[in-house]
Amino acid sequence: MKKILAVLIAVSISAFAATQTDLERAYAKEFAYLKAQKQMLTKRLKEIKSTQNKKLNDSKRELGVLQNVVLKKNAMSEKLEDELFRVRQNAQVLTDDTSLIETVMMQSTSSLKPFGIDINVDTNNYQASLKTVFEEANTLISTLASVRTEKGKFYGEDGSEKTGRIIRVGNIAAYGVSDDISGALVPAGAGKLKVWTQEGSTQSANILANGTPSEEINIFLYENANIEIEAAEKKTILTVINSGGIIGWIIIILGAVALALVALRVVFLSGASKSTENVAASALKKLLGEGKDSALNYMKTQKGSTARVIKATIRNLDRDREHIEDIVAESILHESGRLDRFGSMILVVAAVAPLLGLLGTVTGMIATFDIITEFGTGDPKLLSGGISIALVTTELGLIVAIPVLMLGNLLSGWAERIKDSMEHSALHLINEYNKQS
Repeated sequence: MKKILAVLIAVSISAFAATQTDLERAYAKEFAYLKAQKQMLTKRLKEIKSTQNKKLNDSKRELGVLQNVVLKKNAMSEKLEDELFRVRQNAQVLTDDTSLIETVMMQSTSSLKPFGIDINVDTNNYQASLKTVFEEANTLISTLASVRTEKGKFYGEDGSEKTGRIIRVGNIAAYGVSDDISGALVPAGAGKLKVWTQEGSTQSANILANGTPSEEINIFLYENANIEIEAAEKKTILTVINSGGIIGWIIIILGAVALALVALRVVFLSGASKSTENVAASALKKLLGEGKDSALNYMKTQKGSTARVIKATIRNLDRDREHIEDIVAESILHESGRLDRFGSMILVVAAVAPLLGLLGTVTGMIATFDIITEFGTGDPKLLSGGISIALVTTELGLIVAIPVLMLGNLLSGWAERIKDSMEHSALHLINEYNKQS
């Protein structure tokens, strides 16, 4: 068994030795192959790196060339943009100039047309059209700047048409001379003229018509012959009130009522003020000289607030002092209603008048804005009605309120002084009666 084992081991060792030698040879062969491959790959890598470096350098050179081209293109683009901007500016300026020229031509032709000058505008040659406009305008200015006489028609003061000579002073004034009337002329609307009644205008018209030299003439200057000049309306109290509308008349009526109440109150307080001292003195004389009953009978014949207060005082002279003073105060308080008669109504009118004026102001402004909404602001005459109501009613309200308020307060103070005088007279009578008793 051992021999068999030894034989097997020896055989295995031999076989292993033979196998190891073959493996070494195989590894050596494979190593040589791989080494050859490595050398080949290393050579190939060097070649590739060299090629890529060459291509990279070539690409960098091409990129530099392209960058220079791009920079040149950008510079060219900016230059072209600047040129385009200048071209657009020039085009806009040209458009604006063309619009301005068209506006000037339109205004000039419309301004010259009323004078019989028609100008055909050549849109392809504005320069020639402008030259024509300036020549015609210069000729017209020279003509209008002179004093010239022409035959024509104008209207008299009564509206009748007159035929005669019209002496034009430039384009701002005119005089008319006919067989029966002469004087300064003013626009009557639609290019017509009418005689203006003004002191000295007839003499001035005759001076110009005869060519007589004069250092001074009366002249009426106007701006537009197509707008009628109306004679200034003379203002009176009634016209002012009428311009305030119905609210203005209401304020005036309230003012008249207030003045009437003031007059009645003045008459009433004047009588009460005069009778106070006389009645008190007479009552005291009767009381001290003839007694209580005689004084009381005398007071029954007297009338007025003071008489009633003194009569109540004499009737209660025999009572306590405090009781008598209360009776006097009660009597004066009872008479206050008569002494203050119409005072509240007067002060109410003084307070209401400016409020009515404010109402008229609001009403006038509303009317004015309604007219502006419908017709615009081209004609001031359309707005004058609402403005008159707005301003005149405020004026009338203040004119009524200020004096009525002052008079009302003065009369109220007068009534208070009468009450104080009545109280003083009654207390004086009590004191004198107590001294006698």
